[in-house]
Amino acid sequence: GAEPTVRDHSECLFPSLPGDITQKGYEKKRSKLIGAYLPQPPTANGAAVVRCRLQHSEGAPGRALHSGNIGVCDIREAAVRERAASTAGNRPLFYFRFGVDQALPPERRAPVTPASSTRYHRRRSSGSRDERYRSDVHTEAVQAALAKHKERKMAVPMPSKRRSLVVQTSMDAYTPPDTSSGSEDEGSVQGDSQGTPTSSQGSINMEHWISQAIHGSTTSTTSSSSTQSGGSGAAHRLADVMAQTHIENHSAPPDVTTYTSEHPIQVERPQGSTTSRTAPKYGNAELMETGDGVPVSSRVSAKIQQLVNTLKRPKRPPLREFFVDDFEELLEVQQPDPNQPKPEGAQMLAMRGEQLGVVTNWPPSLEAALQRWGTISPKAPCLTTMDTNGKPLYILTYGKLWTRSMKVAYNILHKLGTKQEPMVRPGDRVALVFPNNDPAASMVAFYGCLLAEVVPVPIEVPLTRKDAGSQQIGFLLGSCGVTVALTSDACHKGLPKSPTGEIPQFKGWPKLLWFVTESKHLSKPPRDWFPHIKDANNDTAYIEYKTCKDGSVLGVTVTRIALLTHCQALTQACGYTEAETIVNVLDFKKDVGLWHGILTVSLRQEVICPCASSPEALTVAIRRPTDDSNQPPGRGVLSMHGLTYGVIRVDSEEKLSVLTVQDVGLVMPGAIMCSVKPDGVPQLCRTDEIGELCVCAIATGTSYYGLSGMTKNTFEVFPVTSSGAPVSEYPFVRTGLLGFVGPGGLVFVVGKMDGLMVVSGRRHNADDIVATALAVEPMKFVYRGRIAVFSVTVLHDERIVIVAEQRPDSTEEDSFQWMSRVLQAIDSIHQVGVYCLALVPANTLPKTPLGGIHLSETKQLFLEGSLHPCNVLMCPHTCVTNLPKPRQKQPEIGPASVMVGNLVSGKRIAQASGRDLGQIEDNDQARKFLFLSEVLQWRAQTTPDHVLYTLLNCRGTIASSLTCVQLHKRAEKIAVMLMERGHLQDGDHVALVYPPGIDLIAAFYGCLYAGCVPITVRPPHPQNIATTLPTVKMIVEVSRSACLMTTQLICKLLRSREAAAAVDVRAWPPILDTDDLPKKRPAQIYKPSNPDTLAYLDFSVSTTGMLAGVKMSHAATSAFCRSIKLQCELYPSREVAICLDPYCGLGFVLWCLCSVYSGHQSILIPPSELETNPALWLLAVSQYKVRDTFCSYSVMELCTKGLGSQTESLKARGLDLSRVRTCVVVAEERPRIALTQSFSKLFKDLGLHPRAVSTSFGCRVNLAICLQGTSGPDPTTVYVDMRALRHDRVRLVERGSPHSLPLMESGKILPGVRIIIANPETKGPLGDSHLGEIWVHSAHNASGYFTIYGDESLQSDHFNSRLSFGDTQTVWARTGYLGFLRRTELTDANGERHDALYVVGALDEAMELRGMRYHPIDIETSVIRAHKSVTECAVFTWTNLLVVVVELDGSEQEALDLVPLVTNVVLEEHYLVVGVVVVVDIGVIPINSRGEKQRMHLRDGFLADQLDPIYVAYNM
Repeated sequence: GAEPTVRDHSECLFPSLPGDITQKGYEKKRSKLIGAYLPQPPTANGAAVVRCRLQHSEGAPGRALHSGNIGVCDIREAAVRERAASTAGNRPLFYFRFGVDQALPPERRAPVTPASSTRYHRRRSSGSRDERYRSDVHTEAVQAALAKHKERKMAVPMPSKRRSLVVQTSMDAYTPPDTSSGSEDEGSVQGDSQGTPTSSQGSINMEHWISQAIHGSTTSTTSSSSTQSGGSGAAHRLADVMAQTHIENHSAPPDVTTYTSEHPIQVERPQGSTTSRTAPKYGNAELMETGDGVPVSSRVSAKIQQLVNTLKRPKRPPLREFFVDDFEELLEVQQPDPNQPKPEGAQMLAMRGEQLGVVTNWPPSLEAALQRWGTISPKAPCLTTMDTNGKPLYILTYGKLWTRSMKVAYNILHKLGTKQEPMVRPGDRVALVFPNNDPAASMVAFYGCLLAEVVPVPIEVPLTRKDAGSQQIGFLLGSCGVTVALTSDACHKGLPKSPTGEIPQFKGWPKLLWFVTESKHLSKPPRDWFPHIKDANNDTAYIEYKTCKDGSVLGVTVTRIALLTHCQALTQACGYTEAETIVNVLDFKKDVGLWHGILTVSLRQEVICPCASSPEALTVAIRRPTDDSNQPPGRGVLSMHGLTYGVIRVDSEEKLSVLTVQDVGLVMPGAIMCSVKPDGVPQLCRTDEIGELCVCAIATGTSYYGLSGMTKNTFEVFPVTSSGAPVSEYPFVRTGLLGFVGPGGLVFVVGKMDGLMVVSGRRHNADDIVATALAVEPMKFVYRGRIAVFSVTVLHDERIVIVAEQRPDSTEEDSFQWMSRVLQAIDSIHQVGVYCLALVPANTLPKTPLGGIHLSETKQLFLEGSLHPCNVLMCPHTCVTNLPKPRQKQPEIGPASVMVGNLVSGKRIAQASGRDLGQIEDNDQARKFLFLSEVLQWRAQTTPDHVLYTLLNCRGTIASSLTCVQLHKRAEKIAVMLMERGHLQDGDHVALVYPPGIDLIAAFYGCLYAGCVPITVRPPHPQNIATTLPTVKMIVEVSRSACLMTTQLICKLLRSREAAAAVDVRAWPPILDTDDLPKKRPAQIYKPSNPDTLAYLDFSVSTTGMLAGVKMSHAATSAFCRSIKLQCELYPSREVAICLDPYCGLGFVLWCLCSVYSGHQSILIPPSELETNPALWLLAVSQYKVRDTFCSYSVMELCTKGLGSQTESLKARGLDLSRVRTCVVVAEERPRIALTQSFSKLFKDLGLHPRAVSTSFGCRVNLAICLQGTSGPDPTTVYVDMRALRHDRVRLVERGSPHSLPLMESGKILPGVRIIIANPETKGPLGDSHLGEIWVHSAHNASGYFTIYGDESLQSDHFNSRLSFGDTQTVWARTGYLGFLRRTELTDANGERHDALYVVGALDEAMELRGMRYHPIDIETSVIRAHKSVTECAVFTWTNLLVVVVELDGSEQEALDLVPLVTNVVLEEHYLVVGVVVVVDIGVIPINSRGEKQRMHLRDGFLADQLDPIYVAYNM
């Protein structure tokens, strides 16, 4: 049971499997592995042709990822391999001939004929770049690693795709059959006997219960069928990775399990205990005994179940316990592994290369050399360009090179600009833009520049205006001050042109003059003109561009003396002589191609061996040609694990995770080399440590053009010893290569600084990861050269991302299988998790000009969500190991800590109240009546013709209106109808099913006159009867309505065929149609005996899908109306515009009740009318000069979205909002600050005062607790720390600080309302600025639930709770919302300090994850910000998995872009791992009339597989 050490970690995870490799098999495999490396007899064929071949692979050439032995080989093969090894694309070959000897034997001239290469931008043939990434050892290692995983199967859900997104695949590829629904048979791997679930982490009951629900079996039998069909086969294999991962940084299991400190020890659990948990019921979940009301056959839940089962295995030992300061969520800091290898060698010594021998007749500069050869042997061929079939296209002689270069030089200096103002002067920079198939022209231009003493900047030909990286090259040209570009005729013709024939300015490029260098376009220099040829000096000779890891382009300046010295050093190292031929298939614009092909031409030439180079340090090391072709090159087999810690550990061949490297030769002549620690002070490495190679020599670059700071860090490095003493007085140049100097002074390169990814403190090289990925059955699924590996920073650590181009003929199933195998292989060999693996369609990754993948551009596309992958697999559960520890709840403050004077540990108790109703003196006539029905009768007598209600239609004209007497008479007739036709007694309940309007108001007062209890119900939607009618039916039944009143139209609708299909129409109570009213008055109007009797029922469906009806007494109704009258100063002379749904809460009270009580005129605007005319509400407010208006968030959103572009035309129509004093959003949630602010900003130009916009807050127990009103200070906003909020604490922070969340106060507390903040668990009072549940005491509290449908267990104490200590007498109602009170510096209307109430969110909406409390809206806000195409988002949890549903406004191709972005942002901002990402169409997330998301409906729809999602991704 003790935790195994890392050493035997592999043993405990891989028990001896049946069919494990035997000794004999092992020997066989070993000999097969090593065979390739035993010295081979030399081949006779063509031995004389090439002594050795130039293998140049950017940075790290001679790695084992090459083909084993470097011996001699046929020249054709050499060239083919060279093309493979070279990182550049397909370009025509050209070769050089030197000196005077024309009499070459014919076989020396053998044309080099690679089979495939067309012109210069094309996808490579499949063989391309193989050798760079392949070694037999690697492939074997990968196969072996995968074989280990094959033994065990486990189900992992494949992502679901909508049909339109699936390329060509079978139906079951994206709906795995139910057989694979995560059986328990995998449990047996852990070695337990009965196959009980192996999670010893405390969550066993839950999971056992779920698995039973799914399997319908009583014991967890091994019921997964072994013949997997459809998606699950691959799925099983992926899961193996997850179960097997033995990454050495131990981290917490994912969010699925509950935490206990025990290690995974097998425990036999009694079978009985597992079934004791009962399911929470949602909706009509009673019908089916399964999980959270999920039908058994549901495919989605089966998939989620697979995911839960996969994730619940303990992958690695849980985190060490350590104390978390309760105030901070500490991110887990990677503890160093005590067994990690550490360097033990002595400090290295700087290595010197051989002396640079100076030959007396070497020319003093490159131009002088050109002059010498051009005049001594003008007929000698200098360069031959070959076409793709190996036929010589063009031969440039030394004589032609010399005369043409002179011509170019003369024309650059004298023919551009005017005599007085030449465009180019010596020392200026000019661009060289030549296609890869024209090296001769490029060479002429290069030497022309040298002769004219201008600085050439060779760059790639821009093919389109938006080439990847082309903008950055433009930036380099701009910073170099380039105004002239030299180019060839053909290239000039091929550039994109505008209709007028102008060459457009490329994006980000400076304005250029394009100058064609072909001789026929140039003027001959006069006889007396001669270029100024001097000895090499420190002037800049040329600038080579270099693309950095982040995509920026820098110019490395090389001086003339460095240029000459470099050529001399290469010539000496390679022993070049006259009349030899070099074959160059490299890019001649930069690096090795430029140096060997174009520069050393003038000296002596021959063919060379592997070399290491970098733009900054030029050639770093080169292997000398040997005469003894039997002598094998130096090679080392290094432990991959050691390398990740930067330590060299020689390993044995048969280990899986080793890297075999070959040396890249010796240090260059005349140079000193050392390796220094890659980051921090450039301290010398130890002998067994990997560092960045640094070189001190004349032949290196000298600066990054124009960037002094970066130059200092790269070109002026002074390495120091451990004591701090500098190694040399001369500066060294950082090469950007990682490696070490081995025995015998051989230099080994293991990678590039640019490809380095530091994950949890361990270094991984992108090239190695690529090699591993490609060793997994590569050719079948992805294109070999088209794979990109980079890291992105998420949650303070680098995460590895792999992007590959998928072959068009591979199916979903294949790709998924390949992806899962790649994950396994990388996990086994590199012991690192891959965060995201994405496949994109063939040929869609951004290319570099030479056809490789443009890495930084690819990363950029990935991060901005425009990569458009066709397959994505994210593994955050496995990779993210630094999440904060789950929170343990702290014991709360008890009564003992409350001292006299209501102090909680030194704080004011958080309580506040609105003005006292009793003390306010006002001439409120309505106060003398106890009942609203009496107020109406009184108004009908005293002011019969005063208009109370005006209803507007969608054109903004008056549809109907009601005066006091009209309303009274109408109500009387309805009362008669109820008593006579409905035969109702007093106290009977009546459902009012009316559209928003005046009929509803009349029917309400008719009920009061008849002594009945009205319930307002939203009518069914005629276009959507199937979903809206059942809700109507449910309210009618639950409210026990004896009768249903409605209009003739709706009456027909309720009895229609469509209605009969949706509900049982025979079960309706009697339906009364009020369009046909009796003509008589009632004998008397009912007067209630007691103000505490029921006035009406208010039914509402909460966002959690719960239908709750609350009872409103007559006394509460009158108190409510009085409170609003006082807060908003409402009088008969006022007009108020109301654009709200009149069915529940404050919306109903404002629509139906307030006008009758206060006598003001209500202008009623049904929100549904805004869909046809979004400006309706604001035009009405302006036209009626309204001072107070009420709306909902949905209305505000409609106006912001629908009128955003119309403010000018509205202004022209005379829309004026300057008279608005209060514009209140009626809400039962945290104020949506972003929406209110954008609304205020948008309509500011139309006179709307920003302080006018505010919100109200109400809930079920009290329909309005706060409402801004007319007097009192403006609403305040505070910023709180979101991380503290998750721990139920309030920490105020500055605006704009990280993790800050703005909260706006929800209006002013209404008169007669008292609020206190209490701890929801202990019911103790809390201090000022502490987060707790808002409790309310007021005369207009509801008097209790009538019924709650959906959760009968809801406590009865919602309406009568008492504090556990402090003031234990007052009876409070619990709102179910978390919030806090904060005393501000402002003064209230009554002169007191103002207490602001901030609402944070509903308790039953909040999600408990990792022991912390999250409010869905916070996660949703982050997700909506993550990508421009996300229009709406909703989150919920299922079995502890966080499910994120996003609505996509864009093409379905963008769906998969969202998966990584959503996962990143939730990790980054909320420290949560997303379990499932569901991408759906716009409008799928259900929203209720208040504009709130119905997350539980969505959850049920998702689990019942009813959402028709575009894509569902299951994160591992």
